[in-house]
Amino acid sequence: MGKFERNIYLSNVELEKAKELFLKEVEDLIKNIKTEVVRVDDSLGRITAKPVFAKISSPHFNASAMDGIAVRSERTFGADDRNPVRLKIHEDFDYVDTGDVIREPYNGVIMIEDVTYIDEDTVEIIKAASPWQHIRPVGEDIVASEMIVPALHKITPVDIGALVSGGILNIEVLVKPKVGIIPTGTEIIEPEDELSEGKIIDSNSRMFENMVKEYGGNPKRYSPVIDDYDLIKKRIIKATEENDIVVINAGSSAGTEDYTSKIIEDIGTLIVHGVAIKPGKPAILGKVNNKPIVGIPGYPVSAYFVFEAFVKPLLYKCLKQKEPVRSRVEAVLSKRTVSSLKHLEFVRIKLGKVGNKLIATPLNRGAGVTMSLVKADGIMNIPKNVEGIESGESVKVELLKDLESIENTIVSIGSHDIILDVLGNIIHTKYPETNLSSAHVGSLGGIMALRRGEAHIAPVHLLDGKTGTYNVEYIKKYFKNMDMSLIKGVKRLQGLIVKKDNPKDIKSIEDIIRKDIVFVNRQKGSGTRMLLDYKLKELGINSEKIEGYDREMTTHMTVASAVLSGTADVGIGIKSAANVMGLDFIPIGEEEYDFIIRSEFLQDENIKRFIEALKSEEFKEELMELGGYKVEESGKIIEGVTCNP
Repeated sequence: MGKFERNIYLSNVELEKAKELFLKEVEDLIKNIKTEVVRVDDSLGRITAKPVFAKISSPHFNASAMDGIAVRSERTFGADDRNPVRLKIHEDFDYVDTGDVIREPYNGVIMIEDVTYIDEDTVEIIKAASPWQHIRPVGEDIVASEMIVPALHKITPVDIGALVSGGILNIEVLVKPKVGIIPTGTEIIEPEDELSEGKIIDSNSRMFENMVKEYGGNPKRYSPVIDDYDLIKKRIIKATEENDIVVINAGSSAGTEDYTSKIIEDIGTLIVHGVAIKPGKPAILGKVNNKPIVGIPGYPVSAYFVFEAFVKPLLYKCLKQKEPVRSRVEAVLSKRTVSSLKHLEFVRIKLGKVGNKLIATPLNRGAGVTMSLVKADGIMNIPKNVEGIESGESVKVELLKDLESIENTIVSIGSHDIILDVLGNIIHTKYPETNLSSAHVGSLGGIMALRRGEAHIAPVHLLDGKTGTYNVEYIKKYFKNMDMSLIKGVKRLQGLIVKKDNPKDIKSIEDIIRKDIVFVNRQKGSGTRMLLDYKLKELGINSEKIEGYDREMTTHMTVASAVLSGTADVGIGIKSAANVMGLDFIPIGEEEYDFIIRSEFLQDENIKRFIEALKSEEFKEELMELGGYKVEESGKIIEGVTCNP
């Protein structure tokens, strides 16, 4: 491939069609899986190659089922309260413990609690023993030659116990498919290497390694290969010789150094390049040396979905297992979600139960946002040819986490602050069953979600221009005739976030209209944006003169990141975000960051835990470390805020 030659997607195949084409081409691999013999002790999670039959019975002798005395049952007949029977040791009975062998002439066991001690040689009973009472007969659990587990069965801890009891020491299982993982990219480095500008730590291959293990395969990760046609080609050939399946990460798109599809086409069979999914469109499916090859995009979220779509089902088919189907639930979408007409889109979702409704809040949809996967409770699919889904509509969500943990989640929708992560950690550490989910849509967005019954709490910091007070006036305005309360949060410093040592000598809001200054803003509806606009109006500054005013970020941390990365000289945000990022900060005012809540939710156990965390010493200590906060009234409740028209 020439230096400036670009790949062209060969297709935009729908997902199910791409799977069908791919799996049909690699049928030989699926049919020809080998077997191996392993110790039963080491067989957990392995797939049996054939049925396994017991070699011995369990128990393999008649055994006492409890502590007591072994007796000749016929010698006990007629015993009752009015006619006690006395038995002689070694003649009529012998003492036994649970599991002891029962030999002739004994054929019954009486519990020690039902035996009265008379002397060293004599006991007395008042209840007869029926034949074979309290005796485990030979083969009660497992009979020799009985099938313990069938073929193509995934071995569990209980199975291992049964196999050992049945005299099985070794077992024939399917060989784990070997999966070669090749990271590519001149910019890719190992985690222990020195990180410099332009370099990216190879995290995807570590994710792939563990996904392979989770789905029953045996991963082999190769060191990263730079963007060189010949080097990547050699590594692919080597990997196909050493593995059953090969995964190539990055190099699947249409750039001048994206060689994967061309190499597969040159030395093997290119089945599909380009699948109609988002994220993950540049996926490549092929075959080299009769081994399946999956080319996976470099963005982490795209990488995850392509692996799930093609490598996961291939591994399950190799192990002759049915791919598990995740549970689906119905939820109410809390935010309008626009989509492309050309692709099936996978949207990461945060879930929480508010009242009797499950609420689905979309997370950041960027293909490179790994944390959207970490935080996701489920996945919502937006089908091809659908432009999007409106807020309030019912949607199906495929669960990534168990429903119980989701139902014990406090749903917070509104303004962003680092303290939400601090509070979530404090709550979950003390009460592991309780989680805090926060979606950042701005203060006004949180108020709207609360009005629609889609959140438990709405974090807000809204300044009323007429009264100069925070938050209460907005409750009165938006929640008329509703019983609402306010949980006091923190006072925090808002201001201008600038680079370390303030190289452009920015001193106040007036400076952001300078020609040499690039600004980054918060989104419309956020309290921070409203504070800025209030200050601009107060100073008589036209926002059109601010370069970057229309560039919006949804959190304080992303504003700070933009300044740190150099894409902006200054942004508006909170002091703690600047401190965390090692940036400088110019205060413009103190504000009140509180939580609006329906009064009825104050009795909810999880909300009580939230308030407890707000009042805790641990919370105060963590905020003091972050800097830029005051916690004078944290957790104080103002009930029944006036909401009359």
